Amino acid sequence: MLIALACLIVFLAAIVRGFSGFGFSLLAITALSLIYRPSEIIPSIFMMELVASLNLLPSIWKDVHWRSLGPLTLGCLIATPFGVWALAHVAAAPMQMAMSIFVLGAAGLMWRGYALKTMPGTLASTAVGAASGLANGAFGIGGPPVVLLYFASPAGNLAGRASLIAFFLATDSIGLANQYLEGLLNWDVAMRAAFYLPAMLFGVWLGVRSFKGTDPEKFRKYVLVILAALAAITFIKSVVQLF
Repeated sequence: MLIALACLIVFLAAIVRGFSGFGFSLLAITALSLIYRPSEIIPSIFMMELVASLNLLPSIWKDVHWRSLGPLTLGCLIATPFGVWALAHVAAAPMQMAMSIFVLGAAGLMWRGYALKTMPGTLASTAVGAASGLANGAFGIGGPPVVLLYFASPAGNLAGRASLIAFFLATDSIGLANQYLEGLLNWDVAMRAAFYLPAMLFGVWLGVRSFKGTDPEKFRKYVLVILAALAAITFIKSVVQLF
């Protein structure tokens, strides 16, 4: 039953990923953390994220906002090791609690929908990348800071979606390298990722098919409601574990 539930979670999260370009890690890790320890599931999710990004990259290459990716990736590269260290050395319950607070805060900000008149400069983009790298290494959910940047900027939905896919390809590669150095990658992680991979690929395919002709703003709000609910459940679970 747990395996079937985990496959369903991966499949539904992958539909969101294929449609919006983000959300797979947020949904999958927040939900799967109700079943597994974060250190058990996050490396597997990173592996599947890498496959998803490579699968989507050819179709979005021409729409990527390449100028912003450099500073974002630099910030991520600097901060990710600190997040991965926390993943490897901090107990599960505090990690789940921190992850829940992070997701709830990010969902609230994304729901309000800040609008920027211009794209952020190099320093601001590097800081956003660092925030993303820290969260990505610690929680496996580094998307919200960068999602906020792109979807609040004049880049537009098409460029924002494409840029997020390209950015996650870089961040997941960085994250996996740091997880390897921390000893978090093993055969169990690889086998779990391989087992969930068909559900993920099918979900991404369905998500891509539904991208055209759908109102992205309405769909994004549905996703944020689900995220907030899952984060609240995870927070309650972590509090019960602590006491």
